[in-house]
Amino acid sequence: MAATPMAASTPRAVRTVAFVEGVRTPFGKAGDKGIYANTRADDLVVKVIRELLRRHPELPKERVDDVAIAATTQIGDQGLTIGRTAALLAGLPKSVPGFAIDRMCAGAMTAVTSVAGGIGFGAYDIAIAGGVEHMGRHPMGEGVDPNPRIVADKLVDPTALVMGQTAENVHDRFPAITKQRTDAYAAQSQERFADAVKAGKIGPELVPVAIRNPELGWGLATEDEPPRPGTTVETLAALKTPFRPHGRVTAGNAAGLNDGATGAILADEDTARELGLPVGMRLVGYSFAGVEPEVMGIGPVPATEKLLARTGLSISDIGLFEINEAFAVQVLAFLDHFGIGQEDPRVNPWGGAIACGHPLASSGVRLMTQLSRQFAEHPEVRYGITTMCIGIGMGGTVLWENPNYDGSDK
Repeated sequence: MAATPMAASTPRAVRTVAFVEGVRTPFGKAGDKGIYANTRADDLVVKVIRELLRRHPELPKERVDDVAIAATTQIGDQGLTIGRTAALLAGLPKSVPGFAIDRMCAGAMTAVTSVAGGIGFGAYDIAIAGGVEHMGRHPMGEGVDPNPRIVADKLVDPTALVMGQTAENVHDRFPAITKQRTDAYAAQSQERFADAVKAGKIGPELVPVAIRNPELGWGLATEDEPPRPGTTVETLAALKTPFRPHGRVTAGNAAGLNDGATGAILADEDTARELGLPVGMRLVGYSFAGVEPEVMGIGPVPATEKLLARTGLSISDIGLFEINEAFAVQVLAFLDHFGIGQEDPRVNPWGGAIACGHPLASSGVRLMTQLSRQFAEHPEVRYGITTMCIGIGMGGTVLWENPNYDGSDK
């Protein structure tokens, strides 16, 4: 008997994805003297998930459809499908699944876009997405075994595997981006971050974390450890260039090695309204793009170009930019490409990773959390982007719409 042909599928309407709220732990310095030296990576994630649930008692735990957590080095206490294990440890019902993601620095960004796709399609109503990196316990590349053919077959230059050297390569490609410019940008990041802390703009999203020191006992991490307020161009100019003799990349104009975790609630907007959850941003679109691994820092440029082309917008439509500051040179490469001044107040108005730190896979949600809170202060801005370079030659950009937009300007 012949099989009955299936009826033609019914076209699905794409649902609106809302960024409800994001939180993060204070970021620490990696290493034996860092605040999280004796704290497990998965416990940082658990703290973030619990805080999201604590802040939103209107969200029934069983309504969470999935938990996506990213880590670049998925080993030890950052392994074992950390999205699932963290969900269990955080007290979510055993019926809530979870998974792990790795896209290096854009891990949390990809966690968000992955669950957002599920929400838009209708597979999820609500999900939690975030990332963690404990670079003190798990340095980038720990336990990996890169195929020797990657270099032997000249697929990439050997410098592609050392992020600081890729930043020096970006300097080579864009000689107009001098060390003086990157130092000036780095000092600006420190100043803007310090001003944002003083003004109370940085702080409400932080989750206090209990920490333990073998000599001092228990304490509480309530603020970021890496910032260096008062940094000047003069002090930055004197720093060593570890990646190349007489180079341009230093510890002062790059993000450090850091520990920390982030998390956010994403939801179908109608479901969020039904439950009384706030809507901090609406997802408009996202794009990832590949570039030569040797100059991975330029990744945000094609990713943003691709996204703007898909959405029909131009760079002039963007009113706020949250750009991850892995290295000052890659931020300036982006700004120069799009004709944006490096002191433009729309760009990282509260400072960035050069000041507060970049725990690799967690940083994407930090950018989103800050943009969402900036949207609340700027109803004249309709669109903003979060963008970042990604190791092994990629870039990622996410476009967001401000639900508070009043139609007065952009």
